[in-house]
Amino acid sequence: MALKKSQLYSSLWQSCDELRGGMDASQYKDYILTLLFMKYVSDKYAGKPDALVVVPKGGGFADMAKLKGDPEIGERINKIIGKLAGANDLKGVIDQADFNDESKLGSGKDMQDKLSKLVAIFEGLDFSANRAEGDDLLGDAYEYLMRNFATQSGKSKGQFYTPAEVSRIMAQVIEIGKAAKLREPTIYDPTCGSGSLLIKAANEAKEAGVSNLTIDGQEMDVATWALARMNMFLHEYPSAQLERENTLSQPFFKNKDGRLKTFDFAVANPPFSTKAWANGLDPANDQYGRFEYGIPPAKNGDYAFMLHLIASLKSTGKGAIIMPHGVLFRGGKEADIRRNLIQRGFIKGIIGLPPNLFYGTGIPACLVVIDKENAQARTGIFMIDASKGFLKDGAKNRLREQDIHKIVDVFRRQMEIPRYSRMVPVGEISGPANDYNLNIPRYIDSSEPEDLQDLDSHLNGGIPNRDIDALGDYWAVFPSLRDELFKPGRPGCSEPKLEPVQVRPAILGHAEFKDYAARSAAVFEEWRKAHEDFLQNIKVNDLPREVIRRLAEDLLARFTGLPLLDRYDIYQRLMDYWQDTMQDDVYLIAAEGWLEAAKPRAVIEDKEKKIKEEPDLKLGRQKYKMDLVPPALIVARYFAKEQAAIDELQTKQEAAERELVEYVEENSGEEGLLADAVNEKGKVTKAAVRERLVEIGMDPDLAEERVGLEKCIEIIEVEAEAARAVRDAQAALDEQVFKRYAKLTEVEIKGLVIQDKWFTTLRTSIEDEIQRLAQRLSTRVKDLEERYAKNLPELEREVAKFTVKVEDHLIIMGVNWK
Repeated sequence: MALKKSQLYSSLWQSCDELRGGMDASQYKDYILTLLFMKYVSDKYAGKPDALVVVPKGGGFADMAKLKGDPEIGERINKIIGKLAGANDLKGVIDQADFNDESKLGSGKDMQDKLSKLVAIFEGLDFSANRAEGDDLLGDAYEYLMRNFATQSGKSKGQFYTPAEVSRIMAQVIEIGKAAKLREPTIYDPTCGSGSLLIKAANEAKEAGVSNLTIDGQEMDVATWALARMNMFLHEYPSAQLERENTLSQPFFKNKDGRLKTFDFAVANPPFSTKAWANGLDPANDQYGRFEYGIPPAKNGDYAFMLHLIASLKSTGKGAIIMPHGVLFRGGKEADIRRNLIQRGFIKGIIGLPPNLFYGTGIPACLVVIDKENAQARTGIFMIDASKGFLKDGAKNRLREQDIHKIVDVFRRQMEIPRYSRMVPVGEISGPANDYNLNIPRYIDSSEPEDLQDLDSHLNGGIPNRDIDALGDYWAVFPSLRDELFKPGRPGCSEPKLEPVQVRPAILGHAEFKDYAARSAAVFEEWRKAHEDFLQNIKVNDLPREVIRRLAEDLLARFTGLPLLDRYDIYQRLMDYWQDTMQDDVYLIAAEGWLEAAKPRAVIEDKEKKIKEEPDLKLGRQKYKMDLVPPALIVARYFAKEQAAIDELQTKQEAAERELVEYVEENSGEEGLLADAVNEKGKVTKAAVRERLVEIGMDPDLAEERVGLEKCIEIIEVEAEAARAVRDAQAALDEQVFKRYAKLTEVEIKGLVIQDKWFTTLRTSIEDEIQRLAQRLSTRVKDLEERYAKNLPELEREVAKFTVKVEDHLIIMGVNWK
């Protein structure tokens, strides 16, 4: 059976548990990712002629699997990896991790057991069952592991990884998709880390039809460089040229004449504010001419990397670099460089990102977008303040799908949105007030408008019309709703017509709101109908990412013209469901087909791997998982009457259970009829009641207690019988449901999955967004009503009234309070 993404992720991360404790995340990632590489290439290429990777005899993962329990497993794993490395020019790449290192893996039996368990976990993953070409399953799994390793490595050791969300933005804002127009397009990353920026850019180019992109990069850290090389293989970019050494002092990519090689595109996430950037070079006499626009400060290399990137771009080249915000406003030498770059028009845009996104630092960063094409004609810099759009994810922040899409849409179209984006004229930037300072808050005020209190309304009552007018977006869509909620008051003010608790029901029940909800539902239905046939035709070897791209982009487009609803919120609803459920469904269908993917399977329970799945259905001791078609869908469509009967039985059981609980509560306690009918834990049970009945026998003095005990037995038996009826009925239904799976046709499966599962869930999710819209409006209206509900004279009268009451009580108490 093909791996689901969620299964793969949990299995891979579980493998990390086998190494935790002996070393930190920055070290054990090398072991895990090496085994992932070995397993993947072995499954994919072993025994295949003319394969991209040669898996030599004695050099594959199968040879590792034979070593489980071997006392010399560590040393022999090293030899196996060495054989694969030697056969593929991967020496120094996949053999960085020493599997015989006792200081990290323990010695003797400890190492033997640890590595045996680790190999067993990877042995249980079958990548051959997944599609070979164009499958992003492995690449995404690699990203998943890298993100987790970076999270655990801490600030000082997490710089090897650029969050995938940021990488995607950079690939799109440099518009690498346009590389299709170039004869031999090239991309470069001077500080490539684990290669994530290059890979996301290459993926973007591939999706635009570019098949001949040349990928070059350089990385100083040897272990990180090795990860990047493996990463390229796992993402199907084996020809990428990644070199080692310090980019600033020893740039590798040069022309025959010794000058820097230039590229069509460049991306970079250099180390922030590095102090030793000038080691090994003489900036004042740089042979590559990188510092013609100024020499960065001796102890801050941010602009050194930016200038290197600019020098590495062709005259029409485009790039993006991640920088700390300080490069936008710091003075001194950096101010001179910034002024020169602005005057030459190299900076196309600046995108301010949320704080705490990156693993090497907690400070907020920005993207500086460079574009040399028509630079001299550039009259403005497009700025985006995207610092508010993110999701809190543990200790870090993460960009949501809607945040990514909005940033890219706005940047590409140069759309000006209040408090979010703006094209800032160079004249404004260079003027005396700003003096080439690019700090985003100078040009975009992203703060929410202050909710001003109206002192006159607090004194004299009424809701200021100014505050009601501020809800104009709502009144434009619901023009008569305002008059239903408010009535004229004193000049400049209105009065509420409804009590606060009546506001939300009034909005939901208003004809104009109902019409709006119907319009929104109609947009969804049009989208559903447009893609129904497309989803019906998903088949083996289709690409899941193509499925979601087509669905998501069209959903976003269709909700563009609908007022009030944020189309990006709607888009996020779909992307969340894709991530949680639909993605796994489509992967299964694309790997196995509809019929096979819908078959029940046994749950996975593996104590050694610490995996225990919750069953969807139990038949006696047999436990089953239904990944594609949950039993609830079968029940709803084919066994509604049987389920209704069970619901009725459960109602009876719950009533009997309540009666029992109430009877026990009423008759418990020291004086109760059931006081002596409890077990060792103090609970009233059938056995304890029967024991007490035997104990008291027919004693006439305890006749009342006997009646109470017998009544209790009767209620217990009624409840037990009701519970038994529910269990029997449920067991019978479960049996019917299980048998129904074997009879399902492909047409029925598609109906259950597409209509009953996917579309029904998404329809409900979008309806929730409409409900949220009503909630936002009702909350604001209620806030305004409650804020000005009592004016100052009313409050003073209440104070006087309560003062008199307090004085009267004090007199009665005999307190001389004056």
